[in-house]
Amino acid sequence: VNTAKFQIKSERKKMRKKLPKSAQKEVSCKKSTEVSVLLLHRSKGRARGCYVHEHICKKLRFVHLNVNLPLNDDTLDSLLADLATVNNSRERANKLFQWLISPIPAKAFFRDTWEKKPILVQRKNPHYYKELFSTAKFERILREEDVQYGVNLDVTSYTNGKRETHNPPGRALPYTVWDFYESGCSIRMLNPQAFSSTVWNVLSILQEQFGSMAGANVYLTPPGTQGFAPHYDDIEAFVVQLEGKKHWRINCATDFSQTGCISSLANFSQADIGKPILEVVLEAGDLLYFPRGFIHQGNCLPDAYSLHITISSYQKNSWGDLLQKVVPAALEIAMEEDVEFRQGLPLDYLTYMGVQNSDKDDPRRTKFFSQIERLMKKLPNYAPVDAAVDQKARDFLHNCLPPMLTSEELASTVQGAPTRWERGQVKDVGAQINTQTRVRILRAGCARLCSDGEAVHLYYTTENSRVYHKEELKSFEIKPEHTDAVEFLIHSYPKYVTVESFPCDAAEAKVALAERLFERGIIHTAEPL
Repeated sequence: VNTAKFQIKSERKKMRKKLPKSAQKEVSCKKSTEVSVLLLHRSKGRARGCYVHEHICKKLRFVHLNVNLPLNDDTLDSLLADLATVNNSRERANKLFQWLISPIPAKAFFRDTWEKKPILVQRKNPHYYKELFSTAKFERILREEDVQYGVNLDVTSYTNGKRETHNPPGRALPYTVWDFYESGCSIRMLNPQAFSSTVWNVLSILQEQFGSMAGANVYLTPPGTQGFAPHYDDIEAFVVQLEGKKHWRINCATDFSQTGCISSLANFSQADIGKPILEVVLEAGDLLYFPRGFIHQGNCLPDAYSLHITISSYQKNSWGDLLQKVVPAALEIAMEEDVEFRQGLPLDYLTYMGVQNSDKDDPRRTKFFSQIERLMKKLPNYAPVDAAVDQKARDFLHNCLPPMLTSEELASTVQGAPTRWERGQVKDVGAQINTQTRVRILRAGCARLCSDGEAVHLYYTTENSRVYHKEELKSFEIKPEHTDAVEFLIHSYPKYVTVESFPCDAAEAKVALAERLFERGIIHTAEPL
């Protein structure tokens, strides 16, 4: 470890050079793509926006749209306090996402930018994201929490084209972490939501916006250094600059088929990637979004450190990922139900099929491919699409963060139930739910009914851990006579409904179901019990 630190220190001096002028706001390209840039300038409480759409074909063409937009100066803490009063968690998610990318309208972002192209928002407002995370919070976490190297924190460097990880074993304490930093290493916190209630709150809300797990990493980089090689990821990335500044270069994927890639690629060399399509210095308050598959790298300027958080989502959430679940199941059903799928292959098919025979002009090959095509066209008739979607939903629910409860939610859930120990005895044991109690699902996406063909289970997120997959997927079996009532509850959100209105036969069954859901934190009451 000490040898690595010495090597990094010696290389760090070489890296502290002045960046070329092109590093400031140059937008250049090699392949066909499109970039949007939004520059915000304070002007008497207003913002002057400038969208720069760059259509890169054989020559550059810039389109500038100057618009006046209200400058959103809401702090995150005040926004989260306001969101706690919003009755619908889906609406809450939309409002938080709108704040994240403001002033770009969310609808326009998902229509024009999402999964398509990078976009840059330069706010000239260093305080915009400051309450999300900070170096002060980083320091507190290192001192007070059990942060483990390789599990919660990585120490990395990238010098002379070589990317290295320098994690020692054990707990990451300030004494060693800051020594690594002073040696020129980048510090990456892998799951800040496990230690920061603000990050947890933000991600638990945003996961409803994406319908996919929302994750985050925090990166602290010393001046004049780079912690990671050029690479692309399999997530949609929102780079939020919190402190300092960082120089970013975004490249097209080396092959455009990699846009929307299915997995992350470790490293590229600088020679592999050519000129960037976007080169910019992010300052505190700025936002950079780029889709999965776009090659990117960030390095610090010689005169400033950088702290940023990358919020990510949409990992393994493509049509192909769904079809990986649909097609095998469809084929299994087809083989059970359609005799044509069980018919034997031609006796001599090995003599004209396969790579060694692929250049043959043989009519038997044409007939073979025609049969494959015909069978594949029949396959959708056997595709259990809803069951496959439920499999994806179960994965999502397992990946989800648990909801961070507002004070009102806390008072009206099982966590705020009045049962307590007082003066040597238990008081108010057993929540008094009756047929007149008004209840609803805690959050729009916190529970889902799924069937495996034999039984129906209710899967839920309210008992998940803030640490990814620390807990097993939570579920319990729902009696057949209760499934309609659970569906009724899910579809009634965000309205409160009386237990009496549950579509069950007996009042006792209605109350028993409500109590069971209440005990798991899946529903809460309109008024504290």
